Amino acid sequence: MSGTETLLPFIKEKKKGDEEQPTIIVDSREANTAAKIVKGLLEKGVNIKTEALEKGDYILSDQCAVERKTVQDFVYTLTRRYLFEQVFKLKEAYPKSLLLIEGYLPMIYKFSHIQPVAVWGAMFNLAKNGVAMVNTSSYKETIDFLYVAARQEQIVEKRSPTVHAFKKTETLSEAQVYFVASLPNIGREKATAILQSYQTPLNAIINIDDWSKTVHGLGPVITNKIKDVLSTPYKE
Repeated sequence: MSGTETLLPFIKEKKKGDEEQPTIIVDSREANTAAKIVKGLLEKGVNIKTEALEKGDYILSDQCAVERKTVQDFVYTLTRRYLFEQVFKLKEAYPKSLLLIEGYLPMIYKFSHIQPVAVWGAMFNLAKNGVAMVNTSSYKETIDFLYVAARQEQIVEKRSPTVHAFKKTETLSEAQVYFVASLPNIGREKATAILQSYQTPLNAIINIDDWSKTVHGLGPVITNKIKDVLSTPYKE
């Protein structure tokens, strides 16, 4: 922003049908799980295109994509998956990407399996690394936000929604981390610790029974799940 913008584009409203409408590209999985949001955007006149996106839930322009998570999803992601890698990769392809957290945020104080300080810490780390975050209280507010954001990107700033390709794994070490991190309940942080202890993924798998002695937080529950994945015959 140049500092000269005003709120006039948002205050002035034209009659429905008299204005140009934006196009939003929606991830096909998101379209299925958030049908109310898609329906609401369509009712506002938004042109919706659905595609199987590698990253992100809503593409608003060639510079801006939105990853939407409910408050519950956000907390779950912190405990089960590598949230930062997911969002930062999105930001590499779309510099103005943002994380939209939908729901009543103080709900984090009612979760028993994670401390609120962990949630605030994660949000601080995302913010200080340049990831913008927006909190909407309901799917209706999400609809309004996406509509306004898409209009700002496309009608005001004249940008077109574009699906970008993401960089594939570039180094052998990244491929090794990705492989180990994909195992049940592991994630990137534990995968890195495992590889630091056992050097190679093959050596780590051979010595899976010793993980609890070398990597904090890896007990028999997790290792037994991984053994099941590695040893159970494949069935379609």
